[in-house]
Amino acid sequence: MAEITISNTDWDRLKIKLKRKYNHLSDEDLAFEAGQEDKLINHLQERLRRKREYVVFTLKKGLLNIENNRL
Repeated sequence: MAEITISNTDWDRLKIKLKRKYNHLSDEDLAFEAGQEDKLINHLQERLRRKREYVVFTLKKGLLNIENNRL
């Protein structure tokens, strides 16, 4: 079970933030379906070459203030 839950609505906003911060990520890298958080986290770990904790922290940080454009 993933440490985070992301709705499709929130994902649309969060995806924009991630693309701005990590411009090497493609649309395929950021493909997400509700309930597939673990798959997303694992994929981002590989693409960003970061630990799981960092990826989860980054996603949570982006969700905290979802209306803000900063990550």
